[in-house]
Amino acid sequence: MKDLRIVFMGTPAFAVAALKKLLENKKNIVGVITSPDKPAGRGRKVRQSAVKEFALSEGLTVLQPTNLKDESFLKQLKSLNANLQIVVAFRMLPKAVWQMPDYGTFNLHASLLPQYRGAAPINWAIINQEEKTGVTTFFIDEKIDTGAIILQEEINISKNETAGTLHDKLMVLGSNLILKTVDLITENKVPVSSQPQQLDLKPAPKLTSENTKINWNLPVKQIDAFIRGLSPYPVAWTTLINKDEEVLTKIYSVTYTCEDHKYNVGQIITTKKELKIAAQDGFIVCKELKLAGKRKMDALSLLNGFHICKHAKMA
Repeated sequence: MKDLRIVFMGTPAFAVAALKKLLENKKNIVGVITSPDKPAGRGRKVRQSAVKEFALSEGLTVLQPTNLKDESFLKQLKSLNANLQIVVAFRMLPKAVWQMPDYGTFNLHASLLPQYRGAAPINWAIINQEEKTGVTTFFIDEKIDTGAIILQEEINISKNETAGTLHDKLMVLGSNLILKTVDLITENKVPVSSQPQQLDLKPAPKLTSENTKINWNLPVKQIDAFIRGLSPYPVAWTTLINKDEEVLTKIYSVTYTCEDHKYNVGQIITTKKELKIAAQDGFIVCKELKLAGKRKMDALSLLNGFHICKHAKMA
């Protein structure tokens, strides 16, 4: 049995669940590394990361380096005398950090590696209409998400899954997998295997304004998956062209119908109760959206308070 001294690294709420699970199971957390405080929101008020807030509430030692290669940080990290490091939703680590502990540094990734390496695996799995995904623990090496796999657990993606609902499921699944991984390391029973060499790898690149814009030329099923895969964050967007006005519009929730029609792709069709957009093989029916400068609202509220002209379209 190994006597583990663990340093935990993470930033968002997704990582908090794992840290909480470790503490509930009496794992020895000797330090927590998280991102520096930064301004957020309209008031630009300085905010702590979700991991920092939780770690301080539990009386844990917290370090917030701006530069992970900085000598003073490396000295502080070494002084914690950890023999295992666990990473959940943090940033890429330099070799001087990940190779420091005797038992290595392992990461939790929200996909079934080697598929969906990268920053946004939850979103891209839904966008690409996968039927299953999962979580993987693996030892960190020089490249991104390429290290030796320790454990994996699979989960089905439901028909109406959003990035938000899948995030919450994988957060729980991942926390349990981390605990299993730590127990295996404690008992010296780690089943390490190299990642398989596959040619058909699907990436999970960072989400940007360029790759979150809706393409109305796609089939309705694909557009629906795209919108669900980006909801509730960062949200798929489009431009509403309403006479001479162009309004950036975020779309949170839709349904769709497959049917032949003679409308131009992107054209908006409205009734008193419904707002739908023509696609190549049917219609996308908007349920919840947000126009720039306005609050998020359901389509009925928008139709009651915003005039959409006859030839309005999404582009």
